[in-house]
Amino acid sequence: MASREASADGADHEAAIDFEYADERRARVVAESVRVEVDEIVDERSRAGVERDGRVVRVDVAAADLVAFRAGLNTWMRLVAVAEDVAADASDRTDRPAAGEP
Repeated sequence: MASREASADGADHEAAIDFEYADERRARVVAESVRVEVDEIVDERSRAGVERDGRVVRVDVAAADLVAFRAGLNTWMRLVAVAEDVAADASDRTDRPAAGEP
């Protein structure tokens, strides 16, 4: 389910970061949430891709130089963290009774 190939021409620096979740639903929500950003973040010096395999979301980051590599890693880890927080909040809200319910 790769959105875009992370391995860019001339990429001297590459990383694959795996995020494992308790269930496939949470992994799917996180992957779909961050995958939409792949084509929105355009940078000539770096590339990223997002894949999901079961309960594991993999984010691949590749960059031509260390500055772009660090920026790419920080960006994608932050995006995943936000998606995780939102998914957790949404899950918490569906687990709680609605206002006025016991």
